[in-house]
Amino acid sequence: MKGGRTALTALLAVIVFTVIFGLAYPLAMTGIAQLAFPSEANGSKLSANGRVVGSSLIAQSFSRPLLDRHGKPVLNSEGEEVLVPDKSYFQPRPSQTSYSGDTSAFSNLGPNSVKEREAVREAIGNYIHLNKPYDKSLTKADVPVDAITQSASGVDPEISQANARIQAHRVAVVRHLPLRTVDELISKHTVGRFLGVFGEPGVNVLQLNIALGKEAPIR
Repeated sequence: MKGGRTALTALLAVIVFTVIFGLAYPLAMTGIAQLAFPSEANGSKLSANGRVVGSSLIAQSFSRPLLDRHGKPVLNSEGEEVLVPDKSYFQPRPSQTSYSGDTSAFSNLGPNSVKEREAVREAIGNYIHLNKPYDKSLTKADVPVDAITQSASGVDPEISQANARIQAHRVAVVRHLPLRTVDELISKHTVGRFLGVFGEPGVNVLQLNIALGKEAPIR
């Protein structure tokens, strides 16, 4: 008899706690989030031209197919199109996962890794190749760290102001915009330090590129 009461008590406890913490609490938190922080609760989605193009919390690739001299896409050994950075857009930080929103990872290579040093040297070369034609004064010493290294998540949505200011020269020329206009857009989409103390100011790449599309649409 005592064992039956114990089992009944345990069953009732499971039901009560399931209702409270499995249903009531999640629904209450969801309701509060929808009322107080609707944008954040729904993924901080960003739209352009009437359609959702991404989230302000997740970086994405701004690239285009590499074309051969006949105007046809170049394919790699696996038959996939080779992609290169689109010069008309600001570029995010390098990503280990190709900016996949499903996977969060980084290279996990230390500063003494030969493979990491080679990857950094390659990234510096790519950055110089992409931006120096539009800013002749650019040198390897000027390349910001965030432009050649991955974030811990691989999908950091922000780049440093220094990185953005360098890329501004290229974007301004390609978009046929005054450099001052592009710099003003960078300032507008710069996020300050967390609580005014932690971290460094960052520029949200997706928000900035959306603003560029409004200022000088690509036709």
